Amino acid sequence: MNTAILLGAVRQGRQSHRAAYYLEKRLKQQRVNIDLIDLAKHPLPVFGSPESDGSSTRKTVADIGMRLEQADAFILVTPEYHGSFSGALKNTLDYYWSEFRKKPVGVVAASSGRMAGINAATQLQHVILSLGAFPLPSKFLISNINHAFNDLYEPQLEQIDTRASKFLNEFLWFAGALYQKKRGEKVA
Repeated sequence: MNTAILLGAVRQGRQSHRAAYYLEKRLKQQRVNIDLIDLAKHPLPVFGSPESDGSSTRKTVADIGMRLEQADAFILVTPEYHGSFSGALKNTLDYYWSEFRKKPVGVVAASSGRMAGINAATQLQHVILSLGAFPLPSKFLISNINHAFNDLYEPQLEQIDTRASKFLNEFLWFAGALYQKKRGEKVA
């Protein structure tokens, strides 16, 4: 099963990228095929703008689209900005639809405050449904993201490891069940 992590944090000084790279490392340790798509490294112009018609943009859109199409499941990672998920992530989701159709999607949201991105995560789950995808009911929410991970993407609080394990176990079960069902295998 191939899983793509779509990282929606693009601003300079971002912090939620630490969560994405931490989850990538955890999933690789479990021998999950991971493709981390960092939107800071693969920026897209605003969907529908004149810049979106350029040849380099079409190539980037096609490359990301191919990577998304190859994924059987997704984890979307976003900071919470003004009570919602990142504009860069929303813009990216506007470019794609069929790549997400009938695929499982886990949500990770982070904030610098104590609310841990709950608003961003909830809104993102609604968008996932609108894409025709299946949002994992549980979310991985990280408060005080500025202090949650060190520079090596290691959690600084035991509770992060514990909550990540719970999230990843649920995500892998959910994604695995849908993957098996699509392949016509019996789901345990």
